[in-house]
Amino acid sequence: MSPLLWRGSGRGLKAHMELFALVDCNNFYASCERVFKPNLRDKPIAVLSNNDGCVIARSNEAKALGIPMGAPAFKYQPVFEKHNIHVFSSNYALYGDMSNRVMNTLSQFTPDVEVYSIDEAFLKFSGFDYYQFEEYVRKIKATVDKNTGIPVSIGVAPTKALSKIANKIAKKFADRTRGVYVMQTEEQRIKALKWLDIDDVWGIGRQHADRLKAKNVLKAFDFTLLPDSWVRKHMSVVGLRLKKELEGKPTLDLEEVAHKKAIATTRSFDKQYSDYDIIRERISSFAISCGEKLRRQKSHCQLIHVFLRTNKFRPDLPQYHCSTVVKTEYPTNSSIDLVKYAIQGLDKLYKSEYHYKKAGVIVMELQPENTEQLSLFSKKNPKHQQLMQHIDQLNHTIGRHKVKFGSQDLGRVWKMRQESLSQRYSTSIKESIVVKV
Repeated sequence: MSPLLWRGSGRGLKAHMELFALVDCNNFYASCERVFKPNLRDKPIAVLSNNDGCVIARSNEAKALGIPMGAPAFKYQPVFEKHNIHVFSSNYALYGDMSNRVMNTLSQFTPDVEVYSIDEAFLKFSGFDYYQFEEYVRKIKATVDKNTGIPVSIGVAPTKALSKIANKIAKKFADRTRGVYVMQTEEQRIKALKWLDIDDVWGIGRQHADRLKAKNVLKAFDFTLLPDSWVRKHMSVVGLRLKKELEGKPTLDLEEVAHKKAIATTRSFDKQYSDYDIIRERISSFAISCGEKLRRQKSHCQLIHVFLRTNKFRPDLPQYHCSTVVKTEYPTNSSIDLVKYAIQGLDKLYKSEYHYKKAGVIVMELQPENTEQLSLFSKKNPKHQQLMQHIDQLNHTIGRHKVKFGSQDLGRVWKMRQESLSQRYSTSIKESIVVKV
């Protein structure tokens, strides 16, 4: 028997190793909308992507009605109306703030928290000896619900990979687990692995899943029976670490917050455009946005990726998807430089006969700004750094986009199509809840 979690009867158990918990917000975007609209509880909800393009989140009720992830909103509009599905535009300001509130609440219970995504976090428990652990985890769940109104599911196990499985069990069998599952014994580990399909194992993608199925590995438990040498050969050391994790042997720790390796600003347009000046203005604004993000991270970039796309949902129109990468002459985070190189990329791609629906700028090959390699013949303008600092400070003080660059449309504030946008209840004083008494 592997030294999994605990020895004992289940009350006042002594932990013999570090424990990991995966906390996952249930149907997060839909839950955020329900916090401020309690009348929508138990009602079907669908949340749309940028410019109200397609479904990116669904409540359980919407899933039961057959609304698939990625469903084009214009095609499913009759279905929304027929089943009285409440449709919302993405309210990222609200969702981001609610996510921060959830993560801050979780940090009250352990100092070791890894924010895995906007609605998921790994918690690590070290030194929690003699805890009645399931009771403690249920307290975490109840506190998050009380503080934020967001329902969560929690899975606890001795490794991160097993905590993922425990969380799936907590969600799948919520009527029995009440949203919390603590993997306490070796028997529970084996039973869970025999239940979980290989496709659903965290870290196993489609190609690996197909290779494993061809070897008659259909369940997670079958994967743990493979020889280490085969896993290492065909799935590298990453696959071997995953196998050890599923065996109950920790190999993955919490990850520290790291700087991004690439920064992107991409948008779908409110409608199709073919005019060069409009596309140029959009690409310039995206490059400026990337510059702001680079400076916040205190990074420079050396490559700029630019892309254009037509509307894939309009097969009656000519389709054109293209991209290019431009190398900068020196590492930079100056918006002036980034716009110059991004426009160079656009000029390589643009063709007037197409109608464009989406474009983007991605800055890559990032490096810390304080490790820049100087050059005697560099064309870099040293005044840019001070100028960018003043512009960032002004926009932070008097409001975003108040100070613009000449390549941007000074008379127009571009907004996404958000016809069903809810209020920013928790981040805008003008949109907070009004209580009438």
